[in-house]
Formats: sequence, structure tokens, C-alpha cells
Amino acid sequence: MGRAFMIQGTGSNVGKSLIVAGLARAARLRGLSVAPFKPQNMSNNAAVTLDGGEIGRAQALQARAAGIAPLVDMNPVLLKPESETGAQVVVQGKRLTTARARDYAALKPQLLPRVLESFHRLAAAHDLLIVEGAGSPAEVNLRAGDIANMGFARAAGVPVVLMGDIDRGGVIAQLVGSHAVLDADDAGLIRGFAVNKFRGDASLFADGMAFIAARTGWAPLGIVPHFAEAWRLPAEDAAEIVSRPGGPVKIAVPRLNRIANFDDLDPLSAEPDVSVEMIAPGRPLPGDADLVLIPGSKSTIADLTAFRAEGWDIDLKAHVRRGGRVLGICGGYQMLGHSIADPEGIEGAPGSVEGLGLLDVETVMHPEKRLGLVRGRLRDGGAIDGYEIHIGETAGPDHTARAWIEIEGRPEGAASADGRVRGCYLHGLFSDDAFRAAFLTELGGRASGASYEAGVETALDALAAHLERHLDIDRLLALAEPV
Repeated sequence: MGRAFMIQGTGSNVGKSLIVAGLARAARLRGLSVAPFKPQNMSNNAAVTLDGGEIGRAQALQARAAGIAPLVDMNPVLLKPESETGAQVVVQGKRLTTARARDYAALKPQLLPRVLESFHRLAAAHDLLIVEGAGSPAEVNLRAGDIANMGFARAAGVPVVLMGDIDRGGVIAQLVGSHAVLDADDAGLIRGFAVNKFRGDASLFADGMAFIAARTGWAPLGIVPHFAEAWRLPAEDAAEIVSRPGGPVKIAVPRLNRIANFDDLDPLSAEPDVSVEMIAPGRPLPGDADLVLIPGSKSTIADLTAFRAEGWDIDLKAHVRRGGRVLGICGGYQMLGHSIADPEGIEGAPGSVEGLGLLDVETVMHPEKRLGLVRGRLRDGGAIDGYEIHIGETAGPDHTARAWIEIEGRPEGAASADGRVRGCYLHGLFSDDAFRAAFLTELGGRASGASYEAGVETALDALAAHLERHLDIDRLLALAEPV
């Protein structure tokens, strides 16, 4: 029988995902069979699993930290925002429906059995499950029907450790205030607390830890300093994507409203010869960029409309006239064509919109999602691994004549006649060291020669060592209970 404990946070972006990844690696290094679990996640940065579904990117990283393949049971409910009020609901790896926030609240009680099913299936296969909450348990207005925090913890009988974020200020109020608003039974599930993202001399906060412990009755488990190497690990939340100053090769990335699967940028950001610049709304695309990379989108048509509203379409065409290069991945690829048709209204009202016209292709949206881990072959190079996760099919002369990837015998991607504008559906290209090196050479730069994947492993080991120094992991593991 497996054991489990749950890391919850006093708010979003307090570092729960990173803490769980580090604990998973630390537990693995201690010889435990460990798996991550997040009942409900909200993210457009999804990963394709070994069993053919999709989960949040953070759970895939946590599985990697644990030394196991990602599976749909690790994140049984994934919400992929499509608008300000609605999201696609993915259950155990497959799309169930699209729901507005109010409708989803009514749906949650039906999802809890599926969540518990996944949880117990994983628990039967591992010594330890490390569960990650979502948002904050202090959002008591959302407590009824909750499956992400205390609602799950109560249903599964899992003890909780609450994580506060001192970097945003008010961490004493975060933790003591959470205790004050939780009902007694929920508060009783919390056995300990920790403070994350500390900068400076941690001994100066000893009195703060004692105050929190006295007010809440929870065990203090440590003060975790800011982990400087966190940027080397794939981020899940779009809010965590930042410009990464580096070398002379400048890659400009428009920050789309519904940006998705932006982990494509991580291997580029890790290159010392590359500067990745995220272009926020209100700013023009820079005239000195070597490459404009248009990333994936969860709502391609809406993001294309916003792209035009920013004037980025004008900037992009000027960039091409100057001889600059363009790469579109997934939704970005769809935008580069002449048109995007959505006859069934998958992304909104049925209809068709004009694309950016830089590739001689057209896209038609279909409800069926292409989803899978794939091995492809570059038409002018070797094998390449990646994943596909998209709706829609793209075809036209630039695809027929100049597809630059082949996947299982079918052509993939498209290129302009001069080769300066390219697009494809394959994510994960830049994780391949040889492809990344060749691509940067085309841009006039050079790759470091370092293995990106090896760098991720090194960062995970460093994260585990960081937590071993600053958290009472022995005491934390002792809190885990059979499930």
C-alpha cells in the first residue's frame, strides 16, 4: 500500500510545482518508488503521456524527477483555458467538454470519482505519492465541490503541508490567515508548513516561523531559499515566461493571450549565444530580431485577431522584407497561412479568417485532436523526437512541395520558397541538440554543445540537494500516511 502527502500553497505561483519536483527527485534518490499527482490543473502548457493522453507540463517534469514515464493518472483533470470564462476540460488525458466556469462548478462532483480512481491506481503501484494542490485552500468561496485542495485531501485521507511564498510579501498573513479562514476539519488536515523563495539570511525569520507555528499549531518544516537554477527547468505557467538575455542571436516571441506549449522556448533560453525576448502587448516586434518565433496557441483564431490588433502583422511583414526568418509552431504555424477555417465553431463562432499570408497553406479546424509522442525525420537531416497536440489540418503548395519534416511516412510542416519562413506542428524540436545547433547556425550563431536534456537532469539533482539542505525531509516523509 502506498503512502501519500499533499503540498498545498497559500496562493498560485508560490512554487508548489517546483517543490514537488524536487521532493520527487529527493525521494527517488533515497530509493523510494515515487509518483507525482495533481487532481486538477489549469494550464495550456500540456505534455503528451506514454499512454496517449495529455497532462500538465509540471506533472510531466515531476514524473521525470521521479524517474518514471508521465501517465494520464498523474493529472486526471486538466483545464485548458480558451477564453476569460471558459476552458476545455480534459479528463484522464482525453477531452471531455468545453465548459464555462459556472458550468464547470456543477461538473466537479462528477469528476471526483475519476480523480480518486487515478489516485488509487498510482498509489497501488508506488511507495509514495506526492500530491500537488492548485491555487489556495483559503479560497473558501470555492470549497463546495472542491477537487483540487481540501476537497480532495478529505476524500482521499491525505495529510497536507502548506507552502507560503515570502518573495511576494506578507507570508505570516498568508499562513496564519489560511488557518483562520479554513474550517476546523480542513485545518486539521494540515500537519506542517514551510516558507519558500527566501532571499537573504534565513535566521532572521526564525521568530516569524515560531509565530506561525504558535498561531496555527502546524509543524515548521523549513525555509527554502530562492532556487537560482529554476529557470533551467520547464515552466508551466505563462506568467513565468520571461525574456532571457544572452548572446547576439535575438529571437523575438510575441506573448499570445492563450500561448500554449511554450516549453519549446526552454532549450533556446538555455543557450548562451541566444537572447529570447518575450514581446508583451503594447510593444512592437523588434526590428533587429534574427528570428520571430510564433508559439502555440490554445485559441488560434482569437490570438491571431489580437496579433493583428497589436500591429504585429505589419511588424512581421517588415521583418520578412528585411530578410528576417520566421518560425511558427502549431497554432503559430496555422497563423502563417492564407486562412484558418473553423466550420464547426470549435474555437468560437463558425467561420473563416484570413491568415498572415506568409506561407501558401490553409488550415481547417476539426474536432479530432492529433495527440501523441512521435519520431520524425528532417528532410535534410536525421531523426528527431517530439510530440503533436493540436486540432486542425494544414495543407497547400508550401506543404506539398516543401514539407521539411516526415513523420511515419507523411509530410509535416511547410516552408516558403526561400526557406526563410517555416512552420510545423511538431513540438520539442529544440530539445534535440543537433537540430538546435543546425538551426542556430542558420541564424548566424552557434550552439554551446551542451546537452539540454542532461542540463535538466543536473538542475533536478541540484533542486533535490537544495531541498535536502533547507527542508526537514525526514519529518516531511514521516507525515505521509497510507492511502
